Amino acid sequence: MEQQPDPGFAPGLTARVELTVTDADTAQAFGSGDVPVLATPRVLALAEAATVAATATRMAPGKTTVGVRVELDHKAPTPVGRTVAALAKLAKVDGRRLLFEVVVFDGSVTVAEGRVERVLVDRHTFVERAFAQPG
Repeated sequence: MEQQPDPGFAPGLTARVELTVTDADTAQAFGSGDVPVLATPRVLALAEAATVAATATRMAPGKTTVGVRVELDHKAPTPVGRTVAALAKLAKVDGRRLLFEVVVFDGSVTVAEGRVERVLVDRHTFVERAFAQPG
């Protein structure tokens, strides 16, 4: 059974964020490879930042979203000094679940594309549960 969508979120909602690649953003710096190009984990973080930006203006007080699933194809390398942009578009709302389609590009080159799923949660309850878990 599909949950009712949150009234603040509807398919089509978009946001774009940019990053100029520095040495700190490379696979060498992240330990995800040994080449001086944009690291896949940094591409993922940029994609998630775009999804967060898309929801930011419509977020009810006390609420937030958390990432729960990612599919990402990193298709092209990006050297230090280039600027990449991530564009997130809300494709589907299923109750508290928000499914985004994300494209990361460098000019006309598609650097990465995929999907990011986030879930709307109560911020206080989420943090309280996280710290209550045995460690």
